[in-house]
Formats: sequence, C-alpha cells, structure tokens
Amino acid sequence: MKRLMAIFACALAARAQETLTLESAVRSALEAHPLLAEGRQRVESARGQARQAPLTFNPKLILQAENYRNWGSRPILTSRETDDFAYLQQTFETAGKRGKRAELASRGLRAAELELDVLRRNVARDVSLAYWAALGAEKMHELLLESVRNFQKIVEYHEIRVREGAMAENDLLRVRLELGRIEVAANNAALDAAKARIELFRAMGRTEFPAVRFAEPLQAGLDEAVSWNEQEALERRPEARLARQRVEQARANLVLQQANARPNFDALFGYKRSTGEHTLIAGLQWDLPVLNRNQGNIQSAAADIKAAEANLAATEAVIRAEVQAAAAEYQARRRQIRDFVGRLVEGAGETAKVAQAAYRLGGADLLRLLDAERLRIEIELVNYRAWMEYRQSQEVLAYALGVKP
Repeated sequence: MKRLMAIFACALAARAQETLTLESAVRSALEAHPLLAEGRQRVESARGQARQAPLTFNPKLILQAENYRNWGSRPILTSRETDDFAYLQQTFETAGKRGKRAELASRGLRAAELELDVLRRNVARDVSLAYWAALGAEKMHELLLESVRNFQKIVEYHEIRVREGAMAENDLLRVRLELGRIEVAANNAALDAAKARIELFRAMGRTEFPAVRFAEPLQAGLDEAVSWNEQEALERRPEARLARQRVEQARANLVLQQANARPNFDALFGYKRSTGEHTLIAGLQWDLPVLNRNQGNIQSAAADIKAAEANLAATEAVIRAEVQAAAAEYQARRRQIRDFVGRLVEGAGETAKVAQAAYRLGGADLLRLLDAERLRIEIELVNYRAWMEYRQSQEVLAYALGVKP
C-alpha cells in the first residue's frame, strides 16, 4: 500500500512539473531577461535623443532697464530719463548643423537597436546551449538511476543464491560494491543535472529554479548536413551590422564636428524707450573663430572613425573564425554520431546480454559480467554526451551563421 502511495505521489509530482520546450525557454528569456529590459531602455533613451536632436533653439525674451537710480538731488523721472528694452533674440545655426545633428542621433538610435539585437542573440544562444546541457545531464542521471535499479535486482538475485548455498558470499560482496559505485555515480549525476537545470534558468533570467520536464528529444534522426557561407553570416550577424553602423555613426559625428567649427549667429529685434522716445532695435552677433575652431573635437572624431573601422575588421575576422570553428565542430559531432556512437551502443548492449546469459548458465565468471555491464553503462553515457554535444554544435553553428534568432 505504501509503495502504491509513493508511486501515486511521484506521478502527481511529475504532472505538476513544468513542460519546457527549447522554443518556450528561448521565448521566455527574450521576453523577461533583465539584460534585455536594460537594452530596451537604452533604445528608448537613444530614441529620445533622436527626437531631441532636430529641434531648433527657442527664442530668448530679454527685458532690460537702464539709468535707474535712488540717489541724487532730485527724483528720477522714469518716463523720460530711463532706457527700457524689450526684445527677442534668436540663434540661427549655420552649415546645416541641425540636420547633421539629427543624422548622428539617428545613427545612434540604430546602433542602440543593433546592440539590443546582439544582446538578444547572446541570450538566446546561451539558453539554447544550456537547454541541451540540462537535457543531456537529465538523461545521464536517468540512465544511472535505471542502472541502480537493475543492479539492485542483481544483488537480490545473488542474495538468494548465497542463502541457498549456490554461490560464494565473496561474489555477493563484489556485486554490492559495484552497486555502491553506481549509486555514487548516480548521486553525482543528480548533482550535475540540478546544476545544469539551475544554469538553464539563470541563462533565462529567472530567479526561481523549478523542476521541469524537457519536451525535446535528445536523440533523433540526423538532419541533413548544413551548408554555410561566411559572407552571408557577415550580412546577417548583428555584431557585424553593429560594427558597420558604428563606422557610419563615427563618420556622421565627424561631419557634425566640422560643421560646429562654423559659428552660429544671433539676431535680435525689439522695442526701446529712451528719454521718452519709442524706437525699434535690431542687431546681429556671432562668435569670432580665432582660437577655438573646434579642432580638438574634429581630431577626436577622425580618430573615432579609424577605431570603428578597425573594430569592424576585427569583428568580421572573429565572425569568420566562429563560422569555421562552428562548422568544423558540427561536422565532427555529426560524423561521430553517424559513424561511431551507434555501433558502440549496439556492441556494448550485445556484449552485456551475452555476458548475462553466460553468467546465468555458469559459462562466465562474475567479474566478466560486471565488466560487461560497466562497459554498457559507460557507452550509454558516451552516447548521451555525444548527442548533447551534437545538439549544442547545431545551435552554435546556427547562431554563428546568424540564422537564429
């Protein structure tokens, strides 16, 4: 009865677990990751700058009074002896500064959007890799748990044989030691699976780490070999587009700084009352670019262009290297699954069956049986690890080519 209740409780716990697909994990991360929330606010900040940049200067209202005094032999007649001014002053930009400033802000907004795309790519890539790592670790833990259950049956069988006097107690001790070794391995695998699951939720930006059921199959039919093109990757990857945008942004800044070397002028127009007479005033004023011709900012902007071009070259080199490395790993992992792992699993399973049958018939000793079972478990672990690494290599290549997200 207790056993049935325990099984029922485990079934309820399994139903309560969240089912997690790779797509839902990535989508959850892209919707709620704190880094992406920060990136979206940076885009909003850049959008505000782009909105502000083309706005022109407000006019100044100037109210001014002169020749007032509260001393002397007689009171001053403010209606006739003071000078009063009321006029507007407006700054006019030259050399198309407003349009160039708007262009620079627009480039900055586009760069902020591409930075967000880079963040999205990195988050999605980390989640994808962590998903397959967690799934692989879970499968290896399940394999070792199954092996523990199988060895418990073997131990029970040997205990019966020892009680019947048909087997030496030393053989029972060996089987128990092997069971203990597998239990330790299963415990370590449980720890690895828990850590991998926590790492998955950390990559998703979550602060809770619930138990989940992974919906994706780790082992499936091999896909068709993926082709790749470095030039297409350079066009698709957000890092390359961001680096190119940084070059354009630096060039726009140089154009603006060169325009800023041209002085603006202020025009004023208004009213003046002097000695009781009402008159109009008008005037112009501007800076004389004698010492400050904005040469420092121009020099800095020119250096920024060279730095951005160097960064673009470095980014393209990194992307090319990433594509080549990802393609090489993908090919190796795929060839490993196709040519080696399947045969190893089949051979190890057949060896274990033969050893078990021979042992039960008395044709093989216990050590050979234990060696065959140990080899089967190790090959199964190699199989799960190979599939996990193959799935990860698929993701790495897809993100290197800019196909995802």
